[in-house]
Amino acid sequence: MSEPAATSNHHAEAVKELMLQHDAFSKLLGLQVDEVGPGYCRLHFTVRPDMVNGFGALHGGVTFSAADSAFAFACNSHGRQSVGLTVTIDYLEAGKVGDLITVEAREESLKHKVGVYQVRATTQSGAVLALFKGTAYRTSNEIL
Repeated sequence: MSEPAATSNHHAEAVKELMLQHDAFSKLLGLQVDEVGPGYCRLHFTVRPDMVNGFGALHGGVTFSAADSAFAFACNSHGRQSVGLTVTIDYLEAGKVGDLITVEAREESLKHKVGVYQVRATTQSGAVLALFKGTAYRTSNEIL
């Protein structure tokens, strides 16, 4: 790995650690961040009984929240505080208790003030649960 890439990954990791110190909601959901890098995040969680709706399906709010967290880690990974400007989500399948859900956020575009991200939530068998698109406003505040 080249020096700039290693430095960028180290910076993204430091931002993630700082964010997680204060992110009670991601902890409540049991989100485990597997990997971060510039404009990227992959995390996972296991669907618990308290995460399902009245039909036994993974509650859409949990799916949305996990995607939103991956989006947050990805868009803040460059070290400038970023906030969601607009997001959309398409629910394609429903998860169930015991499913291992992987959520992966990828940067599609990064400009001075705006970043665009695609987030995909899948089950352990590869079924796509949801597709999330987020646009982030990049403030001038440095995180570290």
